[in-house]
Amino acid sequence: MPHVLLIEDDASVRDGMELVLRRHGYAIDTAATGEEALALLDGPAGRKVELAVLDLMLPGMDGFEVCRRIRARTTALPIIMLTARGDDQDIVTGLEAGADDYVVKPVTAPVLEARIRAALRRAEPSAPVRGTEAGLAGLVIDRAGLTVTKHGVPVPLPPTELRLLLELSASPGRVFSREQLLESVWDHTFLGDSRLVDAAVGRLRAKLEDVPAKPRYVQTVRGFGYRFGPL
Repeated sequence: MPHVLLIEDDASVRDGMELVLRRHGYAIDTAATGEEALALLDGPAGRKVELAVLDLMLPGMDGFEVCRRIRARTTALPIIMLTARGDDQDIVTGLEAGADDYVVKPVTAPVLEARIRAALRRAEPSAPVRGTEAGLAGLVIDRAGLTVTKHGVPVPLPPTELRLLLELSASPGRVFSREQLLESVWDHTFLGDSRLVDAAVGRLRAKLEDVPAKPRYVQTVRGFGYRFGPL
């Protein structure tokens, strides 16, 4: 029974989502504010949480700051953000803060449940493994152990970013389109948003590259997509 933390200040929306997710077999904890959610995650109950569904428009501490604080505590927890407006800047800011995916409200139960299932699959230790190790200019990717080090220093990555790096590094030099990455990493076969890929690449570069604006590892092939730099 996957354990989900639902962070939503609107009681009617929160209760409706909780009811639907419980019917799908999820264990649910709820929080009405960011402060309440962070306190729960810091307590004993937080160790059970496997995924967070986070509304951006919260009173007091907004969802962007909650997302950043969760990411400062852990890279392992998948975060799906909810946005009422579908505003481009909100979406980009939320993804840059560390969210793995987003859903625009009002959201139907099948869409939300499908996104949760996909995020939980990405968090499982079953990332695509072809070969045992990849490396480039001090970066070592242990494909069997699912770890990344740079010049011997561990680089912790959230599940989505790790899967993205594993997918790209499985075929050094190969150019992957955003659509291919959405399908293979996010499991979005329909209506995928390329901003998910671009934001995850940006977060990866911030952690891996000496100069993110001049990447050596995850390179942009303008007009086509991304590749892992040739060995």
